[in-house]
Amino acid sequence: MSAVPSRDRIVAAILAGGRARRIGGGDKCLQPLAGRPILTHVLERLDGQAVRIILNANGDPARFAAWDLPIVADVIPGFGGPLVGVLTALEWAATHAPGITDVVSVPADGPFLPRDLVRRLLGAREQAGTVLARAASSGQPYPVVGLWPVSVAAALRRAILDDGVAKVDAWTARYPLATVEFDADPIDPFFNVNTAADLARATRLIAANHDGGG
Repeated sequence: MSAVPSRDRIVAAILAGGRARRIGGGDKCLQPLAGRPILTHVLERLDGQAVRIILNANGDPARFAAWDLPIVADVIPGFGGPLVGVLTALEWAATHAPGITDVVSVPADGPFLPRDLVRRLLGAREQAGTVLARAASSGQPYPVVGLWPVSVAAALRRAILDDGVAKVDAWTARYPLATVEFDADPIDPFFNVNTAADLARATRLIAANHDGGG
């Protein structure tokens, strides 16, 4: 394998293209958590891990104007899920940031992401000699939290459009894949906010652990 890419060749893509039905619709990442939108927590967790951060979101981009991020709508319409979000990020990087070698994808509703996420995914892929890498905690893999070389974009587009692949793990099964286990104590770094109950729990976790994501 070649040398591990530095952060200067990494784009982090926050995936917020879903409809958030379980929390009543709208944008989960705009829900307030400990006095700030969840998106702010996610961004602070990613700070310094990538040269650029983009937000994959559909609809009016003006609702995210406060964050001064590139807002990138799905390149395949129809709310196709996170795999389409990954494709969107890869194709954006290929077009707008030609020096980028890889995209790291994360969900927009995960306020406790590891601050060493990108470094560890890159290192695991290099050590294992794989094409892709994903995160896990407590033995549970999180396919959406993954490392994707820009070079797989065309193959991913064909898989979605021609083969009907819709799930992230169905796509990653086609490639050698490294899985990186992260510590889930005291907070699972991949806890995500899907419901109002999850939001209340995240608030309690921050209060108990004095960890606001910054």
